[in-house]
Amino acid sequence: MTSSPTWPKRSKEPAVRTRFATRLLHTGHETDPATGAAAVPIYQVSMFDQPGLDQPGEFDYARSGNPTRKALEGVLAELDEAHAAFAFGSGMAAISTVLMLFSAGDHLVVTDDCYGGTYRVLTRVFSRFGLKATFVDTSDPEAVRAAIRPNTKALLVESVSNPFLKRTDILAMSILARTCGALLIVDNTFLSPYVSRPLTEGADIVVHSATKYLGGHSDVVAGTVAVKTAALAQEVYFLQNAVGAVLGPQDCFLLQRGIKTLGVRMERQVRTAAGLARWLADRPEVKEVFYPGAGAVVSFRLARDEWAAPFVETLQLPLLGVSLGAVESIVTVPARHSHASVPAPERQRRGITDGLIRYSVGLEDLEDLQEDLALALGQAVRVAA
Repeated sequence: MTSSPTWPKRSKEPAVRTRFATRLLHTGHETDPATGAAAVPIYQVSMFDQPGLDQPGEFDYARSGNPTRKALEGVLAELDEAHAAFAFGSGMAAISTVLMLFSAGDHLVVTDDCYGGTYRVLTRVFSRFGLKATFVDTSDPEAVRAAIRPNTKALLVESVSNPFLKRTDILAMSILARTCGALLIVDNTFLSPYVSRPLTEGADIVVHSATKYLGGHSDVVAGTVAVKTAALAQEVYFLQNAVGAVLGPQDCFLLQRGIKTLGVRMERQVRTAAGLARWLADRPEVKEVFYPGAGAVVSFRLARDEWAAPFVETLQLPLLGVSLGAVESIVTVPARHSHASVPAPERQRRGITDGLIRYSVGLEDLEDLQEDLALALGQAVRVAA
């Protein structure tokens, strides 16, 4: 009975609604079409009664479609200016489903400075099925060009890499992808649609770990995929339904609620991150600062690796853990957290040492964050002396 849904066309909106902050709240999917409720309710059901044996309804089984998820996916398509978008149970579920578009023997060129989970799933899971990947610095178009093979089917890039925050030129990548007949897939988690909308720069598919900025409150795990064309929408929907790694209705509701404040959160967080990057660059305890000039994550390398443990354990304001993009600041040691799944020799090759710190800036006051960091840096120096 299940068939591919019909996605709503993006409507022509009046000028008053064309700006991003306004579109976050006025997507055409913000109210319940059945009741007019100010938010689409949580349809916590597994199946839907059908009008008749030969009269299938729009929804039949919740894996194939759910009204709460449909509303969220409509919002996601609006934000990324996509033909359609899809919600998954995690960022890794989203990117893994996209990788299922390819077959044994296909080759991908991938950002070398990528999230550890992406590296892991490519090298330890999809490699079993004959999918090949070459990891290169995608901030260097010539390195990407040199890595392309006759069987290259996609460029998989991070708009801002993890953890060194190198910016990839999406337009340049789209030109290279078209030249070799490959898809351009962009993981835009670190920037969010507030900063960057890669589909408008030539990308074919955009992936987000929606756990991060889209949700923004450390209370939901989710992933999204947005696609440029109807043909890709049909393929991704088929995989979403076939594999079944869909986002549940309660998490869809939470994610749609979080998206409404994306603009005000990112405006504050980006401004604070830029100020924090400048401040860290003047600290003698800090050897290097990595900040791409956009986004709300700052990475930095301590002058000595052994300072990492006393430094993070002295910090009072940020959470210590593996995520980012939340209202509260989060500090991560990539070698121990986000990139622990990357083999140690590969981490060393990429410069992911124990003294590398990734700091996701939240909504706290800049001066408070600086004071907290200064105390922790001072304590780290004293302990290691």
